[in-house]
Amino acid sequence: MRFRFHRSRRFGPFRLYVDDRGVSWGVSLWRWSWNSRSRRHYVDTPGLGYVELGRGRRRRR
Repeated sequence: MRFRFHRSRRFGPFRLYVDDRGVSWGVSLWRWSWNSRSRRHYVDTPGLGYVELGRGRRRRR
């Protein structure tokens, strides 16, 4: 069995995530949120839960 590590910390509208894969951050304003790792936009709608608005472009390496 593998142990997983996950921590999150809030700083106002910003959230910092630390887990096994590294560090990412997100922004959450009212019902809209965005995450730096997945680059996805979400809206929390009443009754439906989270709805994905779209994905940002991936960076080429």
